[in-house]
Amino acid sequence: MNINIYDSIKYLLLVHITLFCSLNTEFDMLQIAQIKENKEAVISGLIRRNFKEADRAINSLLILDDQRKAIQQKNDSALAEANILAKQIGQLMGQGKKDEAEEVKKKTAAFKIESKQLGEALKKIEDELQQLLYTIPNVPNPKVPAGNSDEDNEVLSTHGEVPDLYDGAKPHWNLIEKYDIIDFELGNKITGAGFPVYKGKGAKLQRALVNFFLDEATEAGYNEVQPPILINQASGIATGQLPDKEGQMYHATEDDYYLIPTAEVPITNMYRGEILKEEELPKKHAGFTPCFRREAGSWGAHVRGLNRLHQFDKVEIVQIQHPDKSYEALDDMSSYIQSLLKKLELPYRVLLLCGGDLGFTSAITYDMEVFSAAQEKWLEVSSVSNFETYQANRLKLRYKGADKRPQLLHTLNGSALALPRIVAAILENNQTAEGIKIPKVLVPYCGFEWIN
Repeated sequence: MNINIYDSIKYLLLVHITLFCSLNTEFDMLQIAQIKENKEAVISGLIRRNFKEADRAINSLLILDDQRKAIQQKNDSALAEANILAKQIGQLMGQGKKDEAEEVKKKTAAFKIESKQLGEALKKIEDELQQLLYTIPNVPNPKVPAGNSDEDNEVLSTHGEVPDLYDGAKPHWNLIEKYDIIDFELGNKITGAGFPVYKGKGAKLQRALVNFFLDEATEAGYNEVQPPILINQASGIATGQLPDKEGQMYHATEDDYYLIPTAEVPITNMYRGEILKEEELPKKHAGFTPCFRREAGSWGAHVRGLNRLHQFDKVEIVQIQHPDKSYEALDDMSSYIQSLLKKLELPYRVLLLCGGDLGFTSAITYDMEVFSAAQEKWLEVSSVSNFETYQANRLKLRYKGADKRPQLLHTLNGSALALPRIVAAILENNQTAEGIKIPKVLVPYCGFEWIN
């Protein structure tokens, strides 16, 4: 038997297996199948979130997938022919018909060339599919209203009373200078704009808030973790931060790592590629990290002081949930975050984001905004979102139910809470002629009642 014949057949089989595995791990077959089954609903939903390229993107995606299938079928046919020829070669060699066997060898070599060409074409289609999928956001839940911007968000409820400040009350950027608790100029000297230095009671207030939020999360059943603040590319892709569509992420190019925009990213990626048992659900985690955002855009009066920073601290809560229970979990997370604002005695309101203001990966998002009395404006301090299967599909995060068939899970996250605007509201809303009074719930954590 000529060993080269077996090498040829092994090569063809290896190509087939490699391509099959690639197609089932590198781009989202399930997502494409779901899109095909619900094409009109998907397009309608994407239009509702103001995704202008919805029709073109979905139709292009399905055309590419049809091309992929055609190439795959052609490759399968070539492999089937190669298998038949492989059997013929063995039979002919056994019968001493070497000349005929040589002719079959030539055909096998032709199939080898054809398979290689088909493999290259298939890889090209696969790459185009993946890149196109990266540009398509999550389809919003039917509850999400249509709209183009934050002006179209729905106010669901308002809580608490706006304080009546004394004459001479000042915005927080004047207060932090007066009491020397946060230094923007020093941060600018060390790093640049948007990287403040917290000092004295300002630093202690930060630490008090972090500890308070983590203790409350533990009490609510969240398991505390301390994840890395740098992630690799695979993690960023899995939760939808990459490809970075708005240039928001800091990139450590030497090692190809990214600074996290939120603890959601590393915490959710703890489960990338996992198949969980149904009885293990839900997974609930809380984590404190610094967060980094380049925040491309203007730096006018509306983002002065603590209103927008490049680096800030945040406690994040994350849930990995059974699909049947994720919306109940979303309501629980919203109520939990609101309980923190009530304990801090901050007036707040709850918004349902419209399609045009929805995050790229989110199916539905509720924002919590506190009222900053001296600025006389609402400041977003938390977003709580259900991503349904969008992230889980990228993460390949599944569970096995009673039928033992792996199914996609739902992922959720919420800010609980982001510190800068909470601090701004605490400083402004609690200022008096004698100083700034610390909310009662924070006094045991701070070790002082006043900033003066």
